Amino acid sequence: MRSWRKLQGMSASELARRAHITRETLRGIEDGTGSPRIDSLFAVASVLGVVDTLVTALDPLTTDAGRALAIEGPRPR
Repeated sequence: MRSWRKLQGMSASELARRAHITRETLRGIEDGTGSPRIDSLFAVASVLGVVDTLVTALDPLTTDAGRALAIEGPRPR
């Protein structure tokens, strides 16, 4: 997220304000530390205009491994 923010020339304070989150929460999202709430993550992605990119990155069917698992079906427990 930090790279997307910097590409848009936005300060961390401005992004946090526009996403209605604290600067500390944004720092955690950008650093990959802590456990931010999913709504905070999507609020940041929305302000940056990268929600579709985020959703695609989280889709297991976009990877070879994910597609292979989908073809195999669920594993027995």
